Amino acid sequence: MPRPTVTPLPTAVQLACGACTVVFSTLAMLLLSRTSSAVGIALIAVAALALGLLVALRVPVPKSRLVAVNRPAVQRAEATEPAQAPARAA
Repeated sequence: MPRPTVTPLPTAVQLACGACTVVFSTLAMLLLSRTSSAVGIALIAVAALALGLLVALRVPVPKSRLVAVNRPAVQRAEATEPAQAPARAA
C-alpha cells in the first residue's frame, strides 16, 4: 500500500506575504480600473486571490536543520554509517 504524501503547512511568512499581496493588489486593481460593476469587482477579487496564492507558494521555505546536541563528532559519524549485515556461513 503506498504511503500518502504529507503536504507541509505554510509558514507565517508565507501567509503574511500572501495576505498582503491579496489586499494591496485588490486595492490597486480597483483604484486603477475604476470599476463599479459586480462582475468587475468579482473578477478583480479572483485575480487578487490567485496572485496571493502564487506569491505565498513562491516564498522560499527554510530547510530544517538537524542539530546534534551533546554528542561528540565520533559518535555522530558512527551513527550515520550504515550497519553491516553479519557474514553468512556457507
